[in-house]
Amino acid sequence: MNADSLRGHMDALILAVLEAEPLHGYAIIEALQQRSGGALTVPTGTVYPALRRLERAGHLAGEWAVVGGRKRRTYRLTQAGAKALAGERAAWRDFTSAIGSVLDPETKSGPA
Repeated sequence: MNADSLRGHMDALILAVLEAEPLHGYAIIEALQQRSGGALTVPTGTVYPALRRLERAGHLAGEWAVVGGRKRRTYRLTQAGAKALAGERAAWRDFTSAIGSVLDPETKSGPA
């Protein structure tokens, strides 16, 4: 998938992956790829700045942990992050509905 397609959605994708459990950066990249069926191959240069931005915003909390014998920064979703994720999901549903109405006008998503 084109990296430009992800622009504006990376924060929501990261928040969604961290909803289930805390993960370190590389595990987040692997989870994105696995959950997308291999469609998303996200470079580390995209994920790590997003993690720092989300942590500064209070949506993630990071802490150092030893994972597989290596010291890694592990991130977990905060309460503010869960609220932000809920907002992102609602915005995504609205967006996909609007775009779907344009791209596939035969399918009506609202009242007639």
